[in-house]
Amino acid sequence: MQQSVSALLQLSNDQCQRAARSHDPRFDGVFFIGVTTTRIYCRPICPARVSISSHRRFFVSAAAAERAGYRPCLRCRPELAPGRAPVDAVSRLAFAAASRIGGGALNGCSVAELARDLKVSERHLRRALERAMGVSPVELAQTHRLLLAKRLLADTALSVTDVAFASGFQSLRRFNAVFQERYRLCPSRMRRGTRVERGGGPTAAPAIAIVEAARDVVRLTLAYRAPLGWDMLLRHLEREALPGVERVHQGRYLRTVRLDGRSGVVAVTDGGRAASRATGPRLDVEVSLSLLPALMPLLARLRQLFDLDADPVVIDTQLAQGGLAEHVARCPGIRVPGAMEPFDVVLGSLVRGAGSRRRSSGPLARVVRELGEPIDTGVPGLRRLAPTPAQVADAGASALVSLGVPPGRAHALAAVAGLVVDGGLSLGAGSDVAAARRVLLAIEGISDRLATRILTRTLYWPDAFAPSDRALQRAAGASGPGTLRALAQRWRPWRAYAALHLALGESAG
Repeated sequence: MQQSVSALLQLSNDQCQRAARSHDPRFDGVFFIGVTTTRIYCRPICPARVSISSHRRFFVSAAAAERAGYRPCLRCRPELAPGRAPVDAVSRLAFAAASRIGGGALNGCSVAELARDLKVSERHLRRALERAMGVSPVELAQTHRLLLAKRLLADTALSVTDVAFASGFQSLRRFNAVFQERYRLCPSRMRRGTRVERGGGPTAAPAIAIVEAARDVVRLTLAYRAPLGWDMLLRHLEREALPGVERVHQGRYLRTVRLDGRSGVVAVTDGGRAASRATGPRLDVEVSLSLLPALMPLLARLRQLFDLDADPVVIDTQLAQGGLAEHVARCPGIRVPGAMEPFDVVLGSLVRGAGSRRRSSGPLARVVRELGEPIDTGVPGLRRLAPTPAQVADAGASALVSLGVPPGRAHALAAVAGLVVDGGLSLGAGSDVAAARRVLLAIEGISDRLATRILTRTLYWPDAFAPSDRALQRAAGASGPGTLRALAQRWRPWRAYAALHLALGESAG
């Protein structure tokens, strides 16, 4: 069953046709174009000659296009398209499931296990995804795996075996069979330098080996929709960084990572200025080869960390019309930072506190040094893995106090760590915001402002807002929480972005 774009995105067929003819980059990743004569699907920015309108079909996702029997264009490469913002999801359940599947939740696990984690029946989960995206959970997972495999085959010198396991397949035999079945090509034919059929006819491209054996890193890219306030984003991440775990240096963000039993380092920089029309704006990512088996969830978390699925044109336009035009002009393309590891945000927020602009990192550095595991990265300033909830819960509040954490915050942090370990608090992608908020506010020492800060970053919540925040009240010229809450109605569902604009204006003032 083809899933109509107009039904899900409020775009008419004529609007999709115009976007396709103009190669408008604002629609890149919002929908995909299937060409009936070649059975290939493309991004709206594809440089290939545009097919006639009667030969085009529009799909809300790559998975929907592949379910209809189309295979990805090897010229515009749909796997490089930016994702869609979570606020566009048809239902909260569909977004939660799609987020976890995109992060590899079905790699080695069943749909029933995912449904159990989301606290719904398997049947209800399947129905929600079918309604929202036109595909089943397994089909969506298969598309994610195949598109990641296609990227690795085209852009790296990794062996086919390494590509298979890095993209989430559990066996090489299964990878080869699914690839051949879905794309009607063997994996090796996706290598650059191999003559293959494309939307614009047979072409050849030079081989690009971007695995550096000497440095043991893999280089990849993450697409986004311009503009991107990269410098502001880096300043925010530098201010909130865990000492010894994260570092910002010369326009690059670096951090240690532990994921699925693997550990290593990632480094990210903005490659948008060098982007071509075909590739579009992007972040350049270097990943330790040791993290390759966890590549799918790692890339999903990086997209959330840098808020790459946001549509800044839509957000900036609404905020400007809502009275924040001066703020938007000062920092267009603002992004709300997410989290690589949700508990990192909890740890940093509670140890540092929420009250001061100039917060000491001394206690936090001691907590990371004493509780975080050492790691040899070869990168100056990166020497520890972030403490896990289990490590903090085992240490307890008394140990945190001995490291310099104020008693109230120490007890709150230990309580949150225990709840995360026991399953009483879920801060994973797509978790219920209201439920997590109730749990946090029930803990002594966690204010509305602090809970909002934590949920904004950990749950990727674009409408997070704390009317009780006096700094926001001052910045907005509001006399109190009620006035600010009423004023903020004009900014919904992007109040988290509005709050960040206001906070930047307050600090500049």
